[in-house]
Amino acid sequence: MATQIVMDRYGDTRHNFDANDVKSLQRAEARFKKLTGLGFTAAVRGASGDVEIARRFDPGAEETLFFPRLVGG
Repeated sequence: MATQIVMDRYGDTRHNFDANDVKSLQRAEARFKKLTGLGFTAAVRGASGDVEIARRFDPGAEETLFFPRLVGG
């Protein structure tokens, strides 16, 4: 089961999805597009443990972290 973790001012929310279930996969992809469209940055941890920015939805990613754009003052 893959996880999308959304960080925001309230903490984090976890959304699990099954990449083998079409409806679950569609919801996960829609969430990815919505969040990145709102300015969130998506990061995916690879098999080796390295973290990369994700510009496209990857249904094979085990964990995707979304964090909001930082605003300086």
